[in-house]
Amino acid sequence: MGLRFRRQHPIGRFFTDFACVELHLVVELDGGQHNSADGRRRDVARSKVLAAGGYRVIRFWDNDVLRNTEAVLESIARTVEALLAQQESQAESPHPRCARPLPPKRER
Repeated sequence: MGLRFRRQHPIGRFFTDFACVELHLVVELDGGQHNSADGRRRDVARSKVLAAGGYRVIRFWDNDVLRNTEAVLESIARTVEALLAQQESQAESPHPRCARPLPPKRER
C-alpha cells in the first residue's frame, strides 16, 4: 500500500512495536505477559495515552501472528484502508477538522 511501518518507534514515553506515522496507526504484538490483570491494565493505560495523542492502536497476540499470519495481515490492511478512506474524506471536507460536512445554513 506504499506506507512505511517503523519498528520500535518512540511515541512519547513509549516504544511501539510498529507504527505508521503517516496514518497515526500503532500495531502492538502482545505475548503472554500481557495476559495478566496487571498487563491488561498497563496495555489499556498505554493505549489511552497513544489514542489521546491521535494514534489508533490495534493489538494482536503473538500466537495469532505466528499461527494466523494471513488473518492478522488482512486485519491490518482493513484498518489501513479505513484510515486512508477517513483521511480522504477529511481532505475533501470544506472544514478539514470535521469528519463530515456541515449542514447548509438556513435562510430566514
